[in-house]
Amino acid sequence: MTDLALAIDFGTSNSAAALVQDGRLRRLTLDGTADTLPTAVFFPAEPGPMRIGSAAVSALVAGEEGRFMRALKSVLGTPLFHEPRPIGGRRRTLAEVVTAFLAETKTRAEAQTGLRFSRVLAGRPVHFHADPGRDARALADLTGCLSAAGFTEIGFCPEPEAAARASADLTGTRLGLIVDIGGGTSDFSLFRVVGGRVEIVASHGIRLGGTDFDRAIALDHVMPLLGQGGQLRREFGPGLLPMPNEIFVDLATWAKIPFLYTQDTRKAVAHLAKFAVAPQPIARLARVIEDELGHDLAFAVERGKIEANAGKPGAMIRMGKIERGLYAEIDAVSMAAALARARADLGAALAETCRLAGIAPASVETAVLVGGSSLMGLVGQAVAATFPQARQEQGDAFTAVVDGLALTAAGA
Repeated sequence: MTDLALAIDFGTSNSAAALVQDGRLRRLTLDGTADTLPTAVFFPAEPGPMRIGSAAVSALVAGEEGRFMRALKSVLGTPLFHEPRPIGGRRRTLAEVVTAFLAETKTRAEAQTGLRFSRVLAGRPVHFHADPGRDARALADLTGCLSAAGFTEIGFCPEPEAAARASADLTGTRLGLIVDIGGGTSDFSLFRVVGGRVEIVASHGIRLGGTDFDRAIALDHVMPLLGQGGQLRREFGPGLLPMPNEIFVDLATWAKIPFLYTQDTRKAVAHLAKFAVAPQPIARLARVIEDELGHDLAFAVERGKIEANAGKPGAMIRMGKIERGLYAEIDAVSMAAALARARADLGAALAETCRLAGIAPASVETAVLVGGSSLMGLVGQAVAATFPQARQEQGDAFTAVVDGLALTAAGA
C-alpha cells in the first residue's frame, strides 16, 4: 500500500499519469513506451474486452468491426453522458465508458509502479462549460467516474495552474502566462514566481480546443463534398429547399460521430439522396454512414490540419476510403479562414484573463504555450497580437499538465 497520490491528466485527445516518488518526478508509460495515452476506446463487434489508447486507434485503422469512441471528456456535464446506448454488445452509458478508461489507467499505473493508489489529483479545465450549472455537473460527473474507478480521495487542480508549476522558471521573479490549448478547452493562468514559488494571479478558460479546430476545418473544407450547402427539390410543389445542416455538424464533431450510425440516420440520408439536386455528394455521405467511416474522415481532417500547419506543400485532406481519389486541398491561407472565429475567440479570452487580473497585457513578460493544440500557428499569432512584448516559449506540449499535477500532489 502507499499514501502517494497519482496525478492523472484526463484529456480530450490524450491522457497521462505521473507521480513524485523518492523526490523525483516520474511519468508513467501507460501505452507502450509513450508518456501519453490516446483518450480513445474501441469495443469489438464480437465479444471481447474494451481496448484503449493506441490499441483502440489501431483497431479502427485496421478496419475491425466494432465501436470506436474519442473525445469523451467533451460530453461531461451533458445529458448524453448518462443516456444508455448500445455500445459493445450491451446498453451502457458514456459514464461507464469513462469509468472503465480511468480504471484501466489506474490498473496500468499500479502494475508499473507496484503500488496501490487510493488518492488521485486530476486536472480539470478552468471551465468545462460556460454555464455554471453544466460546469458543476461536469465536475460531478468526473468525480463520480474517478470514484467508480477505485479512488477514494479525489482532488482537482486547474490544468493551466498545474502547467504553470511545471513550466515556470523558479530562479527569478516574473509575471508569466500559461496558454494551455487542449483538445476541448483553452485555459489561461497568469502567474508570478516569488521566492521560488508559483503564485497564480488569475485563471480563465473557454470551451475551445483542437477538436473544435477540426470541426471548423471539416465544415469548411470537407462537408461541402458530402452535400453540405446543397439544395433539395421539394417533395410537393415547385422550388428548392436548403440542405439540412445538423447531420454535417454532428459528423464533424468527434464525440457525436459514433451516434450517427443508426437506422434513423440512414433513413434521413436516403431521403436527402432522393431529393438532392446534386446526388453525388449525398451518395458520398451515405457511404460514410453505411460503412461507418466518420472517424476515418475525422482522422483525415486532423492529418490535413497538421500538414497545413507545418506548411507542407500539397497538403490535403485525403478521403480515398469514401471515394477513390477524393481529397480536399488545404493550406495555411484556407485553414486560417476556417479558423478565423477561433483565433478571435482566443484573443478575446486572453484579453479577459488580463482584465480579471487587473493587469495590462504589456506587463506580461513570458507566455508559455502548452497542450497539443498549442502547436497550431493561430495560437502563437493570437498570443503575439495580445502580448506583443512577451517572449513566447513552447513548453512540454503533452506533459506539462501532468507534471504539474504530480508536483502539486506532492506539495513540491
